[in-house]
Amino acid sequence: MENINSENQLQIELKEEIAQGIYSNLAIISHSSSEFVLDFIRVVPGVPKAEVKSRLIIAPEHAKRLLRALEENITKYESIFGTIRLPEENQVPLMSIKGDA
Repeated sequence: MENINSENQLQIELKEEIAQGIYSNLAIISHSSSEFVLDFIRVVPGVPKAEVKSRLIIAPEHAKRLLRALEENITKYESIFGTIRLPEENQVPLMSIKGDA
């Protein structure tokens, strides 16, 4: 990660309602030539309808940076806590939809 000198430091504000977070156990990813759309959904067992809880729209370059950051953080996590095991294939998967967003 780049060093940022103190005069160029970015101050990030985290509001209380955002700090609480939103639980999601399904993500649907779609894309166009200019953006990636990540929909985060909470699926409740036995309920036939699921609601999108949050949508993130990012540029392809940021999607790749997010992928790299996730890979790096998963590697660090697994070095401390052990390998993350994925459930059987018949469970609710992380989904990716190709094509127009």
